[in-house]
Amino acid sequence: MSPNLARRYLLINPNTSVLTTQRLEDTLRPQLPQGVQLDLRTATFGASYIACEASHAVAAHACLDVWAQAVQAPSAPLDGVLIGCFGDPGLFALRESSACPVPGLAEASFIQAAALGPFAIVTGGERWKPMLQRLAESLGFGPQLRHIETVAPTGAALLADPAMALQCLGQACQQAMRPGVRAIIIGGAGLAGYAKRLQPHCPLPLIDSVQAGLELLLSGKAPQAARTDSGFFASWAQMSAAMTSLQAKG
Repeated sequence: MSPNLARRYLLINPNTSVLTTQRLEDTLRPQLPQGVQLDLRTATFGASYIACEASHAVAAHACLDVWAQAVQAPSAPLDGVLIGCFGDPGLFALRESSACPVPGLAEASFIQAAALGPFAIVTGGERWKPMLQRLAESLGFGPQLRHIETVAPTGAALLADPAMALQCLGQACQQAMRPGVRAIIIGGAGLAGYAKRLQPHCPLPLIDSVQAGLELLLSGKAPQAARTDSGFFASWAQMSAAMTSLQAKG
């Protein structure tokens, strides 16, 4: 791509919460370099905030649907897609289907944290622990992930009560500082910005998953697309018009 052309990126919030999308936009929009366009879109179906296996599975479908609509929009081609959820629903499916790089908040955080050594995760929602462990292992970061500290409130609850979130997450960071841990990821779209506020009270580097996602997207170091055209390998039945139009032919 010519350096004189604007780069266009898509950020998908797989939650249906527009407040979460707004948090992502408020955090990332001021950091965009000149010549970078960021299109933020919110899932049109699914859970308001992903917090369990079922909502994660539905969010993967929602991500694919949002992406399919964006790909067919009458605008410049996408230079990258960021899944705005710490859990990366639909990551492998989008990566298989997309002609541009597709990272997620969790993967970006793992890459950044692993560069510092073994790491831990602090996030909201008790059901996330096995889900994140599985994701880390599938992406090859299982050996580096030493501990996952979940707090009882979900990301949505933490987003709604900043004072409670700071206290709760601060305590969780103390619990996450196990022997050998060199960095702690503060994971969650709704937790954007909290790592910076908590850092003065924690001796280990704190990694903001949303910040890590943007940095990976803009750096050009995200896993590259394996194809030059966008589309699915499946033939659909009873799916949205956007997804059907990108289905396999024949």
